[in-house]
Amino acid sequence: MTEGNAETSINDEPIFAAELTPYRSLGFRGFKILLMIAGAMSAMHVLVFLVIGAWPIVFFFGLDFVLLLGAFWLNYHSARAREEVSVSRTDVSVKKFAPSGRMTELRFNPFWARFSIRRHQEIGIVSMKISGGGRQTDIGSFLNRDDRETFAVAFSRALATARSR
Repeated sequence: MTEGNAETSINDEPIFAAELTPYRSLGFRGFKILLMIAGAMSAMHVLVFLVIGAWPIVFFFGLDFVLLLGAFWLNYHSARAREEVSVSRTDVSVKKFAPSGRMTELRFNPFWARFSIRRHQEIGIVSMKISGGGRQTDIGSFLNRDDRETFAVAFSRALATARSR
């Protein structure tokens, strides 16, 4: 390795790297338990209404269960979205992965990149954006309040470090 290549590889080492993923409080095991409880309760009510002769109501219990299943499927599907953010001396990279698996990548020069934060007095950070070179992108829009604060501090520090080296 030549001296020039060694310097380039040192400058390209990430100062900061983060993978941002949406938080889901109910894991897959909890989801299965919830689904079994909801299914058992629906089945019990279906039997009661069939016994008393109110059979049209049975379809509504089936519809409720299907809608519950669909809502959780959409929730878990959207949880597959993620963002990978890295900062090096020569590059700020933001890779966004959609739930479908499609990836888009934006790169910014760390010396021209601007990290802007919009805050609400009571809520805290509402949005975070990186802009530069005529482009901009939102980052961490799915994070909770505490994670946004933590990320904003760490990312700002990394960007300042990249500029000062």
